[in-house]
Amino acid sequence: MAAQIKSLAQSSALKADSLEFARLLDAQSTTFRSDFCVPKVATVSTHPHELSPEQAASESIYLCGNSLGLQPAATRTLINQELDVWSERGVHGHFEHRFGRPWVSIDDHVIEQSAKIVGAHADEVAIMNSLTANLHFLMVPFYRPTPTRFKILLEAKSFPSDYYALESQARFHGYDPAEALIQLSPRAGDFTLRTEDILETISKHGDQIALVMFSGVQYYTGQWFEMEKITTAAKAKGCIVGFDLAHAVGNVPMSLHDWDVDFACWCSYKYLNSGPGGIGGAFVHNKHAKDNTLKRFAGWWGSDPESKFLMDNTFVPIAGANSYRLSNPCVLAVVAMAASLQVFGKTDMQTLRQKSLLLTGFLELLLDEVRGDKFQIITPRDPAQRGCQLSLLFTSAETTQRVFAELSRQGVVCDERKPDVIRIAPAPLYNTFEDVHHFVRIVSAAL
Repeated sequence: MAAQIKSLAQSSALKADSLEFARLLDAQSTTFRSDFCVPKVATVSTHPHELSPEQAASESIYLCGNSLGLQPAATRTLINQELDVWSERGVHGHFEHRFGRPWVSIDDHVIEQSAKIVGAHADEVAIMNSLTANLHFLMVPFYRPTPTRFKILLEAKSFPSDYYALESQARFHGYDPAEALIQLSPRAGDFTLRTEDILETISKHGDQIALVMFSGVQYYTGQWFEMEKITTAAKAKGCIVGFDLAHAVGNVPMSLHDWDVDFACWCSYKYLNSGPGGIGGAFVHNKHAKDNTLKRFAGWWGSDPESKFLMDNTFVPIAGANSYRLSNPCVLAVVAMAASLQVFGKTDMQTLRQKSLLLTGFLELLLDEVRGDKFQIITPRDPAQRGCQLSLLFTSAETTQRVFAELSRQGVVCDERKPDVIRIAPAPLYNTFEDVHHFVRIVSAAL
């Protein structure tokens, strides 16, 4: 990617690390920045009183979409519309809605676009609950341990909530997590897992593994696991395969259906920009979604709409992933998601990916020019094994704090993982090459 970027700069007779080149790249790329509310520097700086009026009024450099995406400009309008319907119509809003979104079927408005983003059929996606809740509910049918096949394969530094869910599920079924959980760590000296090591573990222990459960993109390192290869190897050994897509959905293109993934869960407040604590999503491959013999925890909202209002206590599951829904979703959370999906509807994941490759590649190139021996990039160098995030590991906690403090002072929003890592995630929907250039300039001055 660096060679490609340098070639573009050379053909433009500009230096690859120049602000002019960053602005040229912005002029040649599509952005949806105007569809989002970008905080002003004054509202995010830790020292706003030190800013000039011009600095204070300028847009911040927001590189934290891996933690919380920006608010879409349409969010406030859609939420206010629902509040208007509630105030005007009360309970009638469930079936009569002047904006065409009756609450009884509100999630219908976000399923199709969600399915496109994860590479699924519409009947394989349900919008419900939150990520960890969905993981627990989907492990009811998909983690069915036996005395000879009860183990769960996961990465050693999975997000804590995933670990807690898997550990507690093992305990619930009567197994010691120390024996039931196979936690894969990188080789000595490596920061990320090698695909061949994952596949070797599956080959060696697959007959004992009930569930292979990885992140799509690892939250700490930014590694994009080779999901298709992992799925194929696991299925060949008879394992069920699930993924936590919190850091993958809206970040990298996926084909969950074609890859034959059994199930997946995600949150929507990171790259999907649905707002803090936004509603979760779930995927169940349609070879399972229509299998009504699978064990599940049932709720009224998973029952067929044609019969559920008969109130006869006869559960007739919806044909598809929606059968796993329990309760009606929060309308305000759903329309907040819809506001972001309207923006995604203007493009597609492959197009966003092409910009993301260039944007993160540009960030990588500039960082390599200034880092010296002060930090290293622990995210895979191979663009095919990462999303938009780069994780910077500093040589000391003191340097980390100094750099992060200066970034925060100047109104740059990014993510610190103490003691010595800063995560940077330029989101192609709204971040610019000029954002990246300014960010690296600040880092360089602070080192």
